[in-house]
Amino acid sequence: MVKPAGALEGEVRAHGAKNAVLKQMAACLLATGRHHLTNVPDITDVRVMSELLVALGCTVDRPAHHELLIGVPDCDEINPVAPAHLFEAMRASIVVLGPLLARCGRANMALPGGDDFGQRPINFHTDGLTAMGATFHNDRNSIHASSDRPRLRATRITLEYPSHTATDNLLMACVLADGRSVIDNAAREPEVEDLGRQLIAMGAQIDGLGTSRLTIDGVERLAPATHEVVTDRVVSATYLASALITGGRVRVLDARPEHMEMLLRKIQAMGAELDLTGPGILAQGPSQLHACDVATLPFPGVATDYKPLITTMLSVADGVSVVTENLFVGRFRYVDELVRMGASITTEGHHAMIRGVERLVGTTVRATDIRAAAALVLAGLVAEGETTVAGLEHVDRGYEDFVGRLQGLGANIERTQ
Repeated sequence: MVKPAGALEGEVRAHGAKNAVLKQMAACLLATGRHHLTNVPDITDVRVMSELLVALGCTVDRPAHHELLIGVPDCDEINPVAPAHLFEAMRASIVVLGPLLARCGRANMALPGGDDFGQRPINFHTDGLTAMGATFHNDRNSIHASSDRPRLRATRITLEYPSHTATDNLLMACVLADGRSVIDNAAREPEVEDLGRQLIAMGAQIDGLGTSRLTIDGVERLAPATHEVVTDRVVSATYLASALITGGRVRVLDARPEHMEMLLRKIQAMGAELDLTGPGILAQGPSQLHACDVATLPFPGVATDYKPLITTMLSVADGVSVVTENLFVGRFRYVDELVRMGASITTEGHHAMIRGVERLVGTTVRATDIRAAAALVLAGLVAEGETTVAGLEHVDRGYEDFVGRLQGLGANIERTQ
């Protein structure tokens, strides 16, 4: 339950990025031994990925808060088959495919699940791995992959779209391939770059991190390494948005401005005052936000994960805004819930027109994915009366102690069963 409590103020940490750590946990499959990850967020998806790795034959221990020790056995002790429910629980489960093929030469997995944004095909993954010598036999519900070579063969891959997860998967496959691989039109997200840094610490040879062309010289073996997970830029943005929508003042101590440049421009256009001199990012919200047009694009553009937060802020901004979704067709499904709270939003195809209202009205709403859940909680911070957000288990997949962190900033919020 959420009730308005005025301007939020204080300091908060975002911790490690969900979209980095899950891939980095999968990357541990590439080398026998004990891998050490730090700045690991305490979220549901990390627990699910831990269960998946254990099912594959690994050990996963948490020696301290925000740390993981992952023990990976020799290749012949890895079980490249795991229970279907673990793959179905989250989209990121697909990223064990590349490491398993590169290391063991086979993998059997259920089709990945995760948030429902509409169709997200896996052909970018399978096409690239096929070019490297893998063979796929898929049925309606599962993937059966194998390679009859000791090592996948290096190749040149041009992605039709700079898919973040496909780039991660193919990069992990390439680091043990025989020869030099090139991935063109690669994703440039900070999380991809962070995975590359982990792989280099393990002994991989990768050039071009942070660019759209990755060149990878395959090595025969990798070794475990210690790696600190990059800060979650979407969680950082969520806490900044909590300041902006309430007219408050919040510093996200570990936020990385260089990973959020386009978003920061947009929220400044909406009236935010920002201090980027550190530590992290300090955001001061205006008395009323201003209208602003926003379109989602691959990095360095405005990430699609930011859009529910942006739409919620613009729903109480002064003026008319247009938000365009260029990545996922189904990612306006939370709009109906905002409309139930009194927002004036109409959608057509990839576009949403938002006429800012003076205030939202509290009611019961239901979240369908991680970012929608967070956005609806933010809406409750400025809604008249009481807002109940159902489906808050989604937020646990990507946010560590979300309710507690907001309470620490002064929010009137309580979690109930």
